[in-house]
Amino acid sequence: MLMMSMARDDKLPRSVPRGTLGRIWRFAGAHHKMLYAFLALTTVSAVIAVGVPVLAGQVVDAIVHRSGLGTVIVIAAAIAALAVVDSLSGLLERWMSSRIGEGLIYDLRRAVFGHVQSMPIAFFTRTRTGSLVSRLNNDVIGAQRAFTSTLSGLVTNVIQLVLTVAVMITLAWQVTLLALVLLPIFILPARRVGRTIASLQRESANLNAAMTGQMTERFSAGGATLVKLFGHPEAEAAEFGDRADRVRAIGVRTAMANRVFMTSLTLVSQLAQAMVYGVGGWLAITGRIDAGTVVSLALLLTRLYGPLTQLANARVDVMSALVSFERVFEVLDLPPTIVERPDPTPVPAGQAVGVRLRGVRFTYPSAEDVSLASLEEVATLDHVENSEVLHGVDLEVEPGQMLALVGPSGAGKSTIASLVPRLYDVDSGAVEVGWSGGAGDTRWTDVRDLSFADLRGTVGVVTQDGHLFHDTVAGNLRYAKPGATDAELVAALERARLGPLLRQLPEGLDTVIGERGYRLSGGERQRLTIARLLLAAPRVVILDEATAHLDSESEVAVQEALAEALVGRTAVVIAHRLSTIRSADTIAVVEDGRVVEQGPHGSLLARGGRYADLHHTQFAPAA
Repeated sequence: MLMMSMARDDKLPRSVPRGTLGRIWRFAGAHHKMLYAFLALTTVSAVIAVGVPVLAGQVVDAIVHRSGLGTVIVIAAAIAALAVVDSLSGLLERWMSSRIGEGLIYDLRRAVFGHVQSMPIAFFTRTRTGSLVSRLNNDVIGAQRAFTSTLSGLVTNVIQLVLTVAVMITLAWQVTLLALVLLPIFILPARRVGRTIASLQRESANLNAAMTGQMTERFSAGGATLVKLFGHPEAEAAEFGDRADRVRAIGVRTAMANRVFMTSLTLVSQLAQAMVYGVGGWLAITGRIDAGTVVSLALLLTRLYGPLTQLANARVDVMSALVSFERVFEVLDLPPTIVERPDPTPVPAGQAVGVRLRGVRFTYPSAEDVSLASLEEVATLDHVENSEVLHGVDLEVEPGQMLALVGPSGAGKSTIASLVPRLYDVDSGAVEVGWSGGAGDTRWTDVRDLSFADLRGTVGVVTQDGHLFHDTVAGNLRYAKPGATDAELVAALERARLGPLLRQLPEGLDTVIGERGYRLSGGERQRLTIARLLLAAPRVVILDEATAHLDSESEVAVQEALAEALVGRTAVVIAHRLSTIRSADTIAVVEDGRVVEQGPHGSLLARGGRYADLHHTQFAPAA
């Protein structure tokens, strides 16, 4: 098995994109001074590593030549001083290494997390969560090693190797040349084993990322429920077990490869030392070199093979670190398709806000625009051209009024609703919000001209599966208004018809509601999202099938909470149940991405068109 793995080619790239090294150095700009100090300390350690064997040889010569106790004591004191300096510099080096490493992890994680937060919803609908989490963990740590391990190792090993060879040649060039004869026997297998280990580690990282993705999906409340209801737990366990078994096998192969490598290193080093003692001893007996020189050469030899080993595999170490950086930069380089203008138009406070769509055309973005193949865990992104889903939509709802969108599933209603808070941007036309501009006129402004903060403060959304975090009731509510007092939270819950529930909860506002709020019923979860909306107090409320999956009792409670939430606000309501939107100021019928009818309930019924057909279908008496 080991020989088969060693025969595999290195999976690391032969080169990295131009400018990567410069970009890495710029990214670490905040740590440059400490990096220079860190490299200086590693240089000190390398010099000490070579100096101690030389001093040890001088002690032997002093004893053999009977140079006196004072000489021996001075040299011994020098060795002790170097040991103290080496220990102190080692501690300081470790402190600097951890500071640089943890600082880089912090910088990279913040950069990736912040950038991912700026990505459009289309990015998250395609990306596998476990793969994205792996970038923030495994790849960030791998990139950090480029500075704390790879860079310092390269500097230390190069300096130590050069000094060691130079000193050995100075002491006895004949012995040095003989010792170097064994290097090819050692270096070539070392390179091959290094590539094997790197390949195995990469395969293990990919398998671990896949297991992370599977666990992230299956261990969520929704995923676990789906597996229990429709899945095959045995098959799930078998699939996970197969990956875990492959990771186990790779672990064994890696351990054996490391062991073979270390055994070979020890064997060659011992053979070289035997040669040094044999040839060096002969030279010392014949009077060509001192006895202390033989000891120094033997000790220096141990400082020679270690650095050569590391340098033989330097390319693997460097490329592994660069691959991690490239995977991190790959995410950072994916541009967000929805960006904020540098000079946004402010929304005046205290005024009612209306919504208008003018000639809106929209096509969902392609995979190439918003995703990465590695984050979807596919070989290549699909190249399917998405078809247009909205075709010249015109709609308007005045401040304080209600617009209802009805029509069959897939008609484009939710797409229209998602354009108002800029979850997506239109391809052509405009989505606008408007407020009084004086003299009774409404000033309309494209949502793309608003700041994200103003848009979030103006438009609030309640979906049919309103998301809740694994947090307390208070924590979920304060996500909408971080500075809200407990009294404000209780008032919002009362208005959302959750007062009785709050009084029953064991810890009140501090009760943890579980992932996605699964410790609550469907109606309670929905009313909690409405309470969150009431705290945010937006001037435009979008309700996307907010009662679609509720039982009759829960629907009544949610409808009461919604009525409270809509008081004095502009509303865009999507509903399949026409009974819930009869009082809307305007009802728009959407079919195949077009508005085919719009008007109030009574006039649409009288017209006898598509709305009348939908109404008749829902309220026709049972046969």
